[in-house]
Amino acid sequence: MSDPTTPAAAGRPLDGIRVVELSSFVASPLCGLTLAQLGAEVIRVDPTGGAADVNRWPLAPDGTSIYWTGLNRGKASVTLDLRSDEGRQALRDLVTAPGAGGGILVTNSAGRDWMSHDVLAAIRPDVITLELLGRRDGRPAVDYTVNAALGFPAITGQVDGRGGGPGVGQAVNHALPAWDVAAGLHAALAVVAAVRDRERTGRGRHMVLPLDDVALATAGTLGYLTEPQLDGTSRPAVGNYVYGTFGKDFTTSDGGRFMVVALTTRHFHDLARLTGTREAVDALETATGADFSTESDRYSYREVLAALFARWFSAHTTEEVARALSESVVLHERYRTFAEVVSDGDLEANPLFARLDQPGIGPYLAAAHPATFDGAHLTTGPAPRLGADTDRLTTGGSPA
Repeated sequence: MSDPTTPAAAGRPLDGIRVVELSSFVASPLCGLTLAQLGAEVIRVDPTGGAADVNRWPLAPDGTSIYWTGLNRGKASVTLDLRSDEGRQALRDLVTAPGAGGGILVTNSAGRDWMSHDVLAAIRPDVITLELLGRRDGRPAVDYTVNAALGFPAITGQVDGRGGGPGVGQAVNHALPAWDVAAGLHAALAVVAAVRDRERTGRGRHMVLPLDDVALATAGTLGYLTEPQLDGTSRPAVGNYVYGTFGKDFTTSDGGRFMVVALTTRHFHDLARLTGTREAVDALETATGADFSTESDRYSYREVLAALFARWFSAHTTEEVARALSESVVLHERYRTFAEVVSDGDLEANPLFARLDQPGIGPYLAAAHPATFDGAHLTTGPAPRLGADTDRLTTGGSPA
């Protein structure tokens, strides 16, 4: 486990950068957290009493939001009455305060004339603003609605008995807010790029990052939107099979479950050896004229191959399967719950995590930035009490 006091000793990449964050929920706060981990001073601004996410689940026993504190570690907290002229002026003063590393606003509360890029640039010409939108046309959207419109739920979930997938009529949402996460990281990168450009040219930037464009760009890059442009079809739902290669979940005799992926010919041959099916696999290859050295044929015959391999898994315990797989080159992991990840000691064994004493929650192991810089992870302090820094940083508001 890492010492949370050591990474700062050598300095951080974004030391000297000051970001004002008027935000809520995931994408914008994650942008701010990422910048804070990298060394920026991040000031989160909330309306008096907190934004809509201040009490979002999950909650600690005393009602403190685990969600809010997790995303706002290492930041300062200011609360302002943003319906008043005084509160709005205080926010503008925070954003446009002098200083080489300041003049940066990140917000998902776009569309407010009194804090538009043009208004802020009239006060500080080199201001950098980044607005996170739901949809590019300005309409509201969240991760779950963007995902529904994009098409991923139509190919997520178990296939039915006829080999078909859920389709739109049986769409299945995934639990991870992937587009919020991607948008937050894209936003942090955009801010760093704009700061770098300002250092070279002295020019500010007005950036707009819609959540639906983040999702579309990602889906397009990975080919999900290229296929229908070429042949008019959507990628099929294949349950827990891996599209385009051989990968599948298998259940052991005592109910354990493993995800197994044979990405290369070497992986595939070792899986056949491990499961004692090499002769049967060779016979299938000969009888069908398939070539299992290719990913396409391993995918095309996935159901027959999975049935062959499944017999070995179902005849062995979880412990036996885990041991055998660990001695092979096959890519694999046992399915676990979040609680098992914690109880199995993964956090204590990983220097990514360090002890953090969070008021309202208590001590727990919190993740730092996942990259290491000269061998050290960059950590932050705990999340602040809502409004704790209002008096220190402004003259236009009062602590919550």
